[in-house]
Amino acid sequence: MLETEGTEKKMEGRKVEGKTLREVMVKIGLERIDTQEGITVEALLDSGATGLVMSSEFAKKQGFKLKKLERPMNVRNVDGLLNKEGPIENTVEVNIYYQGHRERTVIDVIGGQKWTVILGMLWLACHNPEIDWRTGDVKMTRCPEKCGKQWRPVQGKLGWEKQKEEKAREEADKRREEKEKKKKQKKEKTMEIKKIAEEWGNMG
Repeated sequence: MLETEGTEKKMEGRKVEGKTLREVMVKIGLERIDTQEGITVEALLDSGATGLVMSSEFAKKQGFKLKKLERPMNVRNVDGLLNKEGPIENTVEVNIYYQGHRERTVIDVIGGQKWTVILGMLWLACHNPEIDWRTGDVKMTRCPEKCGKQWRPVQGKLGWEKQKEEKAREEADKRREEKEKKKKQKKEKTMEIKKIAEEWGNMG
C-alpha cells in the first residue's frame, strides 16, 4: 500500500549533510484523456511511496475525470496505521510526459496530500531513471521500449498542440505506408495470377 504520510515526514527539508538532496522534484506534463488538454506540474520522486498518487484537491481543481473504484483501498502509513484521510476511492487516467518518456497510466487520488503528484517505487522501478542526488538532475535513459519518444518539453498550450500535431502526422504517415504496402501486395498478386494464366494458356 502507499505510504504517503510517513513519506511526507521524512522528506521535509531540501538538503542533508553536504549538498545531497533529500527529495527530487521534476516537472512533468500531465494530459487529460478526455479533453487532451495538458498542464505542467512538479512531481515528487519518492521511493518511500509504493504507487502513483495525485492530490484530490489538485485533481478537482484541474478538472481531471475521476473514476470511482468498485471497492475503496485502504492506505497505510510507514508506521502501519491507516491514513487519516481515509481510503482511496477514486483514480484518474492520464498521459505522463517527461524528457521523451511517454506513458498512459492510472494514478490514485488521495486527499490532504502535501505534493501535487508523487511518482513512487513501482514507477521508479519500471523506468529506472538516472538520478543525481546532488544536483537533482533526472534522466530517462533506461525507459522500457513501451515508453514513447514523441513528446517535446515545450511548456504551455502551444507545446501540447505541437505534440498532437506531431502525433497526427505520424499516424497519417503510418496509414499512408500501410495503404501503399497493401497496394503493392495487390499488384504483385495480380501479376502472379496473370503469369499463371499465361503459362496455362501456353500449355494449351
